[in-house]
Amino acid sequence: MAAAPAVRFPVSGLVRLLGLAAAAGILFWAVHYRGGMALSTDEESKLPIFNVHPVLMLIGLVTLNGEALLAYKTVPGTKKLKKLVHLALQFLAMFLCLIGLWAVWKFHDERKIDHLYTLHSWLGLTCIIFFSLQWATGFWTFWYPGGSRSGRASLLPWHVFFEAMFMNSLGMLLVVLGALVILAIVSPGPGKIDTYRGSSE
Repeated sequence: MAAAPAVRFPVSGLVRLLGLAAAAGILFWAVHYRGGMALSTDEESKLPIFNVHPVLMLIGLVTLNGEALLAYKTVPGTKKLKKLVHLALQFLAMFLCLIGLWAVWKFHDERKIDHLYTLHSWLGLTCIIFFSLQWATGFWTFWYPGGSRSGRASLLPWHVFFEAMFMNSLGMLLVVLGALVILAIVSPGPGKIDTYRGSSE
């Protein structure tokens, strides 16, 4: 099996910069364009409650999760320290995601909207369940009380697979789903072309 190619520019720094840009972008969107964020509001729209959801999901599952995955390469010190930083960042990411999930659930309750009726909600819930199980398994096996050396060695490839490949695949599926929904909305349907022409007719 060939080794991974050497990269001559600071990939970790670029990843960190893009993660911060994404977090700043969604915060700006929620505050400037969507009326801010709140865990409780008297507004009829309840949008400040809903806005907590996308902000915390992105910061948790994208920014903090990315930092946690990079911890073994970017954190100086012992392997135990790297493992602790990785574990702590993953826990914080999971905690923020659970608050984000609670916020959207509360938004649905207060707006009298049904729960779990979209593909997005099912995939998102699956993602959070797997993320939580992944964290609990990693904590039990690699931190406390810790599994045997052979047990850790056999679990590590699966741990990496579900952390990187599976979770990222779900994330990409959500991105593709969102893009296709937008495409479906802006694309004229059969017999509807006149709707999108100018108003001169």
